[in-house]
Amino acid sequence: MATEDLIEATVFCTYHQVEYSFIASLEEAGLVQLTFINQQYFIPNTQLLQLEKMIRLHQELDINLPGIEAIAHVLQRMEDLQQQNISLINKLRLYEQV
Repeated sequence: MATEDLIEATVFCTYHQVEYSFIASLEEAGLVQLTFINQQYFIPNTQLLQLEKMIRLHQELDINLPGIEAIAHVLQRMEDLQQQNISLINKLRLYEQV
């Protein structure tokens, strides 16, 4: 992964006014992946949106880590079901044309 696609974790934490320990606990829980390069942790650009959502849940709604884990699981499950639904609708359309 190119370093242009990464944001330094400390810069991200400063910008969002969040402790690095919170980001580290999200990584420990498997909710986010950090990349370690040259003695520093970086956040991939692909995970910024998800990470910012988790920070808003924590800061604005005061939801703790187990709550964020549960919400992330439910949202992932919902997204999987939506994809499955789209796939089934496409198959149904295919059979309706025959």
